[in-house]
This record gives sequence, C-alpha cells and structure tokens, in this order.
Amino acid sequence: MEKTMDKENDKKQDQHVDEGAKVNMQGHLLIRDAETGEELVNKRNAIHFGNMAFVIANALSYWKNQDNGIYHMAFGNGGSDVLNTGAINYKTTNTGTIRDDSAGLYNRTYEKLIGQDATTDSKNNVSIVTSSGSYTDLQITCTLDFGEPPAQSTSDTATSDSSTDFIFDELGIYAYNSNGISSEYLLTHVIFHPVQKSLNRVIEIVYTIRVQLQ
Repeated sequence: MEKTMDKENDKKQDQHVDEGAKVNMQGHLLIRDAETGEELVNKRNAIHFGNMAFVIANALSYWKNQDNGIYHMAFGNGGSDVLNTGAINYKTTNTGTIRDDSAGLYNRTYEKLIGQDATTDSKNNVSIVTSSGSYTDLQITCTLDFGEPPAQSTSDTATSDSSTDFIFDELGIYAYNSNGISSEYLLTHVIFHPVQKSLNRVIEIVYTIRVQLQ
C-alpha cells in the first residue's frame, strides 16, 4: 500500500516539474567611429542556434579545451551585392538550427582575436555583464585601429562597391578551436550596409549577446 502511494506521489511531483525551460538568446551589433561617435551600424544579429547549442554543451563540460568559448570576430565583404540600379541586395545570413561545421561568412577578409579579458586588452575582449533580472549579457568589444587591417585605403572615400576587401558588409562571431579559425564554429552572423575601414578612422564594435533562461 505504501509503495503504491509513493508511486502516485512521484507521478504528481513529476507533473509539476518544468523540464521545458528554453534558452533565449538575442544579439545586438553597434559599429561606430571611435573618434566622432558616429553610429555606422545599429541592428540585431542572427544566431546560429545549431552551433550555439553545441558550444554551450561543450562549455558546460569543464574538461573540454576546444570547441567552446567566443574567440574571434571576423569581417567580410560578401554579404551584399550592388545592383546595376545602384540598389543593394542583402543576402540571407548563414545560420540554422542544426550544427554545421562549414557555416561561415560569405567572404571572410579579416579576423581579430577577442577571446580575452579586458585587463589583457581593453579594446578587444569579452566581458560578462550580470543583471538583477533573469538574463546575463556577453559584451564583446572589438576595435579596428588606424593601422588595421594592413593594406587598407588611406581614406574612407571609396564607392559603395563592397568588392574591396575592407568595405565590410558582414560580421561573425566564432568559437575557439585549437586548429584555428578555419575550424571554428560560426555562432552569429550579421549582414549590414557596407562600411569602409580605412587608415583615417578607428572603428569600434560593441556586440552584445543576451542569454536568458525561460
């Protein structure tokens, strides 16, 4: 009799346990001129949920030393096409719900290491911003200084032809892999109006990923 009652109590408790909690992730990208404060891009990003789920699972396994953790920010120029009319056609982001080792930018032309603490590099780092709410923000800061990338144009007066290596129209965040960025997982992808990086300007990127368990 007691065993029957115990089983019935266990069933009741199981009915009240919520095992369907969802991880909600939102990303926001801000690109601005570090000297003037002019906003060049201000928009939300697309997250590769398949790759992100894999990286989160790896991060929860403390013994893993690769395939987890935000490490590179990459820039490219293949996210849009300039039509004969002068209009810009924006491509869809390379994101999905299934893990994809091959996902990446359309045409990556530059990348920068950001997987470090602000005390190591105050201009290129990943920091955790906690809140009193049910979410935690990852704030990723990346700065392209006057001299980077190398071989850039001297001034930001190029046309809208984004075929130039450093007229960026796409950006992505990659997770660490010991074999280098060619083996890293694309976690987020943003496509935007072309922005030129040239010797006469410093560009600061502030990328926020909000993680919330619901």
